[in-house]
This record gives sequence, structure tokens and C-alpha cells, in this order.
Amino acid sequence: MSGPDAQYAAFLAQGRLRLQRCGGCERHVFYPRVLCPHCGSDDLAWVDASGRGTVYATTVVRRRPEEGGAHNLCLVDLEEGVRMASRVEGIAPEAVTIGMAVSARIAQQEGDAIVVFDPS
Repeated sequence: MSGPDAQYAAFLAQGRLRLQRCGGCERHVFYPRVLCPHCGSDDLAWVDASGRGTVYATTVVRRRPEEGGAHNLCLVDLEEGVRMASRVEGIAPEAVTIGMAVSARIAQQEGDAIVVFDPS
């Protein structure tokens, strides 16, 4: 395994949501990187994420029913201070609202582990 992207994918495949945390400025980092975007330090360690977040922005992507139908696309602010693009599952796409509390879950999509969110 090489590179932060591969490490992140390996953690997801194990069923673990992990983020990098900078030893220099103590801020969390997402998307995985080799240098902290806040302070430039290369002292990045992997830590478990809480998975708790809040919907920052949301939209509905509309597709034909034979192509899977409508689905939600959103940005979620995690408790750790990072923002992720994903989707909220378990409710109608139109029911997802800005400010909604959500919890991360690792799901499978086309053979890959991905992060999705459920309403809290």
C-alpha cells in the first residue's frame, strides 16, 4: 500500500472511517494528503473519525427510473471540522435538509467501500 489515498481506501475496506490529524497544528485533514493544508507539516497521523456530521449543502440528482431514479448529493461537515461529499440514504432525496444531523456508514458500491450518511 502506498500513498494516503490507498491507505484511506484500505481503512474503508476494513470498515473503518479514519481521517488524518496533523501533529503540527492538531487539525484534521480530508481528503488524505502528504502535507497538512493548514500549516504545511508532514506530521500526519491516522485517527478514527466520529462519523457524526451535519448536512452543509444538498441537492437532488434526477435520473430516469430505469437508471436508478433520483438520489441525494450532499456536502457534510464532520464533527472533526472537515467536509465530505457523499449522499444521505434511508430517506427520500427531497427530505434531506441543510443542518440535518447525520451519521456516517461504510457501504459497498460497485465493489468499493464508500462513505454514505444516514439521518441521526
